[in-house]
Amino acid sequence: MVGAVIYVRVSTKEQTENLSLPTQLRACEEYCRRQGYEILERFHEEGESAKTTDRSQLQALLKYCRTHKGKVHFVIVYNLTRFAREKYDHFALRAHLKSLGISLRSATEPIDDTSTGKLMEGVLASFAQFDNDVRSDRTRAGMRAALELGRWTFPAPIGYLNAPKWSGKSLVPDPERAPLIARAFEELATGRFTKQEVIARMTEAGLRTRRGLVLSPQSFGQMVRNSIYVGRIESPDYGVSTRGDFEPLIDEATFYRVQAVLDGRVVVAGPRPRHHPDFPLRGFVRCETCGRPLTGSWSKGRNGHYAYYHCQRQCRAVNISKATLEGAFVDELALLQPTPGYMRLVKDRILCVWEQRRAEAKDRTTEQQRRVSAIQQKLDKLDEAFLYAEAIDVTTYGRQRDKLREELTLAKIDHHAEAVDELDVEGILAFAERILPRASDLWVQASLDYKQRLQQLFFPEGIAYDGNRLNRTAVTAPLFNYLTPDEGADERVVSRDGIEPSTRRLRVCCSAN
Repeated sequence: MVGAVIYVRVSTKEQTENLSLPTQLRACEEYCRRQGYEILERFHEEGESAKTTDRSQLQALLKYCRTHKGKVHFVIVYNLTRFAREKYDHFALRAHLKSLGISLRSATEPIDDTSTGKLMEGVLASFAQFDNDVRSDRTRAGMRAALELGRWTFPAPIGYLNAPKWSGKSLVPDPERAPLIARAFEELATGRFTKQEVIARMTEAGLRTRRGLVLSPQSFGQMVRNSIYVGRIESPDYGVSTRGDFEPLIDEATFYRVQAVLDGRVVVAGPRPRHHPDFPLRGFVRCETCGRPLTGSWSKGRNGHYAYYHCQRQCRAVNISKATLEGAFVDELALLQPTPGYMRLVKDRILCVWEQRRAEAKDRTTEQQRRVSAIQQKLDKLDEAFLYAEAIDVTTYGRQRDKLREELTLAKIDHHAEAVDELDVEGILAFAERILPRASDLWVQASLDYKQRLQQLFFPEGIAYDGNRLNRTAVTAPLFNYLTPDEGADERVVSRDGIEPSTRRLRVCCSAN
């Protein structure tokens, strides 16, 4: 009797809830019945990706085939995408099965061991990888589009639950935890409790994760910094900043007050939201006297309305027209426009680091290659011990050989997975060379969102204003770290005539890495 094992797989947890697995299994069983194969075992892989050899049931399948060598003649899959989506992985696994005398068959595709069947298998395996690549691109594009529409596409953060699709929302408040989350924000906002005290109070009130665990200080700290609780989606990875389609758990005033408390700036009322197209510098430029972010508002005069940036509440050190402050900021951006010489040095620095990381990846690949070579050497020694020294019997030889071949197959797949994607780093740097010298013009012409991105790029910690000028000792982005003068220099600001970094600094930094 010809023996066969069946392997079925679904890739996500959602698919485990529909008929995908039963449908695959019935098709494979029907195929075995038509071919007259005896089904020896069935392997179900639920919610696992085809991209990795860490699939538990795949490992179990390979072990079963090895330990039942001679009894298993075929591995049956629903289609080749269920077996592997990477072409390399497919043929590596297939070659290992062949070494055990086992052929791969698809219940829905015309593959066999004939030349035509092998050709079809190669084409289908290539299409499986192509389909996987397309799915990845579509998934990322789809997630970005959903985020831009205000839909939260990730697991719900604590305090929310993922809403059913028919509800029209992506998140709904968790009736058990949402009130406690809101209470935690409110208590922090009073300024009367430390973060540790609030954690203790909420833990005593029953706040737990969905796994029933107490929130760690790190998790709690990340939570109270997350603007999702005021109904906003901020996803730097996808470049999205927008209002969500779900209900906020707290108001913006409470959230910003909490941020002020956490930053050590306990104020009577939190700063107004920065997302207002009329005042892109609101909340970004701060008063040098009181240390609080400037706010913005329109004032009515005899000839119309006038826009001003000014301090909050009692402090009146800054009250400046919108045009004057934004003009000063544009001038400050112009000061940071790098010269071609500076950009060449920065480019060399970045390429230096990139080559270092490529070298590290090469080291990892080399280590994987050593692992492959070590296993191959064990195989060679095993063959030598059996063929020439006659030190082991045929049964032990076959068992050990098959085990080492399995390890070798998986090691080769891991070695292949270590390959580093090639990035066009020089192209990215060329784009930066075009953008950075035009930063001031770009800021003037950009939308509110991109204005604020440029602000954060050049001054990640904001910038202070003393009523007359912007503070030129503000922390700038890492790209401009080399603009600070060497020790002993007389000047503390950069010349308006251009920027040229210290080549000594750059060489030292590069050699240190």
